Amino acid sequence: MRIGMIGLGRMGANMVRRLLEGGHECVAYDRGAESVKAVAAHGARGVSTLAELVKALTPPRVVWIMVPAAAVDSVIGELAPLLTRGDVLIDGGNSNYRDDIRRASELRGSGIHYLDVGTSGGVLGFKEGYCLMIGGAPEAVALVEPAFATLAPGGRQAAAAGAMERQSQPGGSTAGNAASLAAAAMGYLHCGPSGAGHFVKMVHNGIEYGLMAAYAEGLNLLAHADAGRTAGAADAETAPLANPQFFQYQLDLAAITEVWRHGSIIESRLLDLTAGALARDGKLTDFAGHVADSGEGRWTVEAAIEVGVPAQVLSTALYARFESRGRAEFANKLLSAMRLGFGGHIERST
Repeated sequence: MRIGMIGLGRMGANMVRRLLEGGHECVAYDRGAESVKAVAAHGARGVSTLAELVKALTPPRVVWIMVPAAAVDSVIGELAPLLTRGDVLIDGGNSNYRDDIRRASELRGSGIHYLDVGTSGGVLGFKEGYCLMIGGAPEAVALVEPAFATLAPGGRQAAAAGAMERQSQPGGSTAGNAASLAAAAMGYLHCGPSGAGHFVKMVHNGIEYGLMAAYAEGLNLLAHADAGRTAGAADAETAPLANPQFFQYQLDLAAITEVWRHGSIIESRLLDLTAGALARDGKLTDFAGHVADSGEGRWTVEAAIEVGVPAQVLSTALYARFESRGRAEFANKLLSAMRLGFGGHIERST
């Protein structure tokens, strides 16, 4: 395939490289000339304008956008007039699925297909592949499927798996392959109509928040398993450690996370990354602990509220991120003020 890629950040540039290695041709654009030059060195055709990108593609054109969610509409606004009926526009970033439904409807009038593709894999995706969650019309998905298969972790066997799937389902259409278990087993899946891809990716990220919080809380407990080795304050302001003899452990968290990676029921890619970070610096001195959120966790919790589905863990993990950025500081000051007011409790300095 020949694919246009707009946005050559951490993921977009690596996706271009993976597509090139898979035998596809890429026309690449980014506002930063150095980013374009970098992918051109790997074999992509670099361009300096969106018009030049569209002109370099053969109809039906496939244009993939990898820019921040807030910039997608402006890019589409500039790009759509340059496209023609039958072209496919893909948003592979972290857009809100409701925006996808709107965009697909707006572009449909011009005969332009719009696909929302939730893309997971981060900076590791170039070597290990990207998990792709796709929303949109089946015929557009079928047109882009060779690229999806190449980007996905199991994409090297995509052609053979697709053929096997068709043989196992007599009469099955090409448009249905990406919605099959065979495609899912290779790391890409047509999840449903417009918005479905980003809806699934949204919940994926909400789960990610919860998993990350579980690892962080558990390891924090292990980090404080030596609390009984230091003398605690003995006054009316501090709850004493009742049984210090039970908290005498000085644990090697790097070694513990490493052993968990081998045969443990909680092994995962997140644990791999955690073990690597602790192996490099057990004190994590390069991090301040201010944890950002891209918006997907918020949208997940909002969706849960709207449909009445309990999501306690995901909600707590989201609020913990807010707290990490100092958003609980004023509330905590109020708690101290109230304790001083009703009991004369003097706040201890940390």
